[in-house]
Amino acid sequence: MTAAMAQAPAAAPDPLVSILVVSYNTRAMTLECLASVIAETRVPYELIVLDNASPDGSAAAIAAEFPDVRLIASRENHGFAKGNNHAAREARGRYLLLLNPDTLVLDGAIDRLVAFAGRTPQAGIWGGRTLKGDRSLDPVCAFGDQTLWSLFCRTSGLARVFAGSAVFNPELYGSWARDSEREVGVIQGCFLLVERRLWDSLGGFDPVFGTYGEETDFCRRARNSGARPRLTPEAEIIHYGGASSKHQADKQILILKARMTLARRHLPAWQQPAAGFLLRMWPFSRMLGAQLLAPLHPGAAEAAAYWNTVWRRRDEWRNGIEGNVPRAEHSGGVAGTAGE
Repeated sequence: MTAAMAQAPAAAPDPLVSILVVSYNTRAMTLECLASVIAETRVPYELIVLDNASPDGSAAAIAAEFPDVRLIASRENHGFAKGNNHAAREARGRYLLLLNPDTLVLDGAIDRLVAFAGRTPQAGIWGGRTLKGDRSLDPVCAFGDQTLWSLFCRTSGLARVFAGSAVFNPELYGSWARDSEREVGVIQGCFLLVERRLWDSLGGFDPVFGTYGEETDFCRRARNSGARPRLTPEAEIIHYGGASSKHQADKQILILKARMTLARRHLPAWQQPAAGFLLRMWPFSRMLGAQLLAPLHPGAAEAAAYWNTVWRRRDEWRNGIEGNVPRAEHSGGVAGTAGE
């Protein structure tokens, strides 16, 4: 389905769900994403797109192809968290659906997810099964909390050696194929449905998180207020992932910064020094392991070089997000981001 093959209908007078798409420099993918939403969605909805000052002409292309979409053409790049906060202020639906621009909606996935929310209102936050571009499972569509144990398993390599174990790979729930309904710690922000009242009560995403960690922080705060995020395999999308990021080392540095900040906010105070140590040692252990394997396994040398870059740039991430001040409403618990 191409953008030219579909036109957005006028926004429903009383939309049940407000679909928020925050884009940056993903013109072709964003147009395909919007076309898939329109082709596959029947529930009353409105479609709001905030473009973060993309230099590739995304805003003009969206306006031309989909004149009935509510387009917010920002003059500055707000990032993912703040961009969604801005878009949510324009929303009128009972539910908000956060949808990445590098996604394709499959087989009525939004309708199915909204129906799932209606059947399980106690959850407050809902997500579906996400596939990579090659149609293999993307397990980080839902993941568990960052804990001292999960950090030890990652840094020691246990999470990789025993990837199928829920005990040694708890953040990714071991071998669970996301093929059954269950309660989870975090729903990834690429396909996250949330009740509007819950979003407003929590103040949306904390803008201190620019691109990574925002949904983890949000889900933790939501769970502290009584929400129980749930995943259903009935709603399925494709998420190409990383379309706005050209440099993987830069991405990993942002993830580590977010993890450091999440540890300070959500881990008990007595665990935070150990958690910080494990996070700082994680890239070093990965680099060392890849160097040892380089003579035996193709690709290990490249992995070693990658982790060496992240390790050498540790001054950029080891103290977390600069200027981070914990929000007053954050309390207790544990959280994390599954990105690696």
